[in-house]
Amino acid sequence: MNDQELRKLLEELHGEIDHIETIDKNEQELLRDLGTHIDELLERSENSSVQTHSNTILQIQDTIDHLEITHPTLTSMLSKLLSTLSNAGI
Repeated sequence: MNDQELRKLLEELHGEIDHIETIDKNEQELLRDLGTHIDELLERSENSSVQTHSNTILQIQDTIDHLEITHPTLTSMLSKLLSTLSNAGI
């Protein structure tokens, strides 16, 4: 997956996060933090190749673990993102 495709996936994830309505306070905080990380990745992808830090990967995995039952579409997209980042050696 090239940077443009990764950017598209990040934008789709951001849109999915913006449309989630039924969440509790803990989920709100997880999604807000995840949204911040996605914004940072998008900003970096505009300037150069997408690179991430281990805390971003951990945040994504924590969000998947917490939301996998209640928000399967979002967790599927997050899993795809993790796979993509892993395949890219990030």
